[in-house]
Amino acid sequence: MLYYLLQYLEAQYHPPGFQVIEFITVRATLAAITALLIALLFGQRVIGWLQQKQIGEVVRHGPASGVVDHAHKAGTPTMGGVVILMAILISTVLWGAIMEVYVWLIILATLWMGVFGFADDYIKVVRKDKSGLSARMKLAGQTGLGLIVGSVLYFHPALADVRNITDLPFLRNWHFNYNILGDLLPQAGIDLGWMLFIPVAVFTVTATSNAVNLTDGLDGLAAGTTALVALGLVALCYISGNAILAEYLGVLHLPSAGELTIYASALAAACLAFLWFNGHPATVFMGDTGALALGAAVSTLALMVKKELLLPLLCLIFFVESLSVIVQTSYFRYTRKKTGTGRRVFRMAPLHHHFEALGMHEVKIVVRFWIITVLTVLATLLTLRIQ
Repeated sequence: MLYYLLQYLEAQYHPPGFQVIEFITVRATLAAITALLIALLFGQRVIGWLQQKQIGEVVRHGPASGVVDHAHKAGTPTMGGVVILMAILISTVLWGAIMEVYVWLIILATLWMGVFGFADDYIKVVRKDKSGLSARMKLAGQTGLGLIVGSVLYFHPALADVRNITDLPFLRNWHFNYNILGDLLPQAGIDLGWMLFIPVAVFTVTATSNAVNLTDGLDGLAAGTTALVALGLVALCYISGNAILAEYLGVLHLPSAGELTIYASALAAACLAFLWFNGHPATVFMGDTGALALGAAVSTLALMVKKELLLPLLCLIFFVESLSVIVQTSYFRYTRKKTGTGRRVFRMAPLHHHFEALGMHEVKIVVRFWIITVLTVLATLLTLRIQ
C-alpha cells in the first residue's frame, strides 16, 4: 500500500528522493526492516497473551529405544507462528506491488496454510485434543494449495510464455519442458504440460510444507533454517526478475518475479526476528501455524521463479529430516511384517531427535544444521555460476 501511495505522490508532485521507491532493492530492504521491527515489537506481547490464555505446548515422548526428554518444554507458549506471518504479510502489503500475480499468489499461499496450521494448533492446545487436525485434512489443504498454485502459474495469461518450462541446474540456457508429452505428438497440437506441472506443484508444496513441519522440533531449528533458505530465495528472486543478471547467468528472465524479492526479504527478516524468542531456551514455539505456512511459502517461491529442481539442494536439511521419517517408518513396518518385531534405523525420527538420543545437546545440533544450510544455500547459488 505504501508503495502505491509513494508512487502516486512521486508521479503527481515529484518530491525529491521518492524515485528510489521504484528500486526493488530499496523496497526489499524496507520490507526486511519492517518485518524485523514488527516481529520484535509485537512478539513479546503475543507471547504474553499466549501465556495468559495458557496456550502451551503438549510434549510427547519418544520410543523406549531412545527417549528424548522434552518434559521441561511442556507449557511453553505455541502458535507463535502468527508473529512470523503477521510480520511477513504486513511488510509485503506495505512495500510490495500486491496487484502483481506473483505477489498476491504468495500472500494467498502463506495465509492458506497458515489457517490450516492455526486450526491444528487450536485443536491441540485449546481443545486439548493431542491428535490435532487430521492428517487427511492437512493433506487436503496442502493438495488444494498445490492445485491453486499450479493452476495459476500454468493458466494465468501473464505467465503464458514460461508456463511449460523450468530451469535445469548446471545447464546454461537449457530448460526442462513440462509439455514433453505434447512435444511427442506435435501433429496433434495438444498442450499436455499442465498434466505434469500441476502434479509437480502439488507434490512440491505438500512435501516442503510437511518437511518444514517435521524440522520444527528443536529451539530455533526451523526458524533459523528457513531464514537462511529465504536469503537464498532473495537472491534467486532478484536474479530471475533482473534481465541483465538472468541473461548473464543463463536462467529464465521473469519480469514480475523481482517483486517476490520483497516477500522473500520479509520472510528472512521475520524468521530471524523470531529467533529472539525461539532461540534456546525458547519462550515460544511457532507451532504448525508457522511451520506449515513457511514450508508452503518456500515451495511456492521456488515454483514461481522456476527453481523447483533446486529445492532438494537449497532445502537439504528439510528433506533429510523428512526422509529420515520415511526411512524409519518404512523399515519398522517392513521388519515387523517379516519378523514380527519392528526395528529402527535411527534411535528416533526425525533426524534431529536421533542426535539428541545419542547425547548431543540440542544447541549443537541446531547450530550444525544451520552451518549445513549455509553451505547448501551457497552451493545452490553456485550452480547458477558454474553452468
